[in-house]
Amino acid sequence: QVQLVESGGGLVQPGGSLRLSCAASGSIFSINAMGWYRQAPGKQRELVASISNGGSTNYADSVKGRFTISRDNAKNSVYLQMNSLKPGDTAVYYCNADLRPIHSGHYYDYWGQGTQVTVSS
Repeated sequence: QVQLVESGGGLVQPGGSLRLSCAASGSIFSINAMGWYRQAPGKQRELVASISNGGSTNYADSVKGRFTISRDNAKNSVYLQMNSLKPGDTAVYYCNADLRPIHSGHYYDYWGQGTQVTVSS
């Protein structure tokens, strides 16, 4: 069984910073891309940032220059450093991994449970 567990969300004032962490655990053979998505109330879930297992990154235009995604392959973990936060960044943030479990020949999408980020004064 595979689990993705996020941590690091919370309440922060505009202009502040937060760091999200996500660790994948369980019967993992390998992981391709990992990423962060977010969903604000009344809106669709959207990609925030992704990173390949080789370290190539991709960002939504709205977060470029403010957010940085990184990963530690040895720990099966992905991180999101969020700086200069704005009220518009308020959402539930979800970790995602394209992951191949042990004893499987296929990769599947796995999701964390989500962590709330609220940017407000």
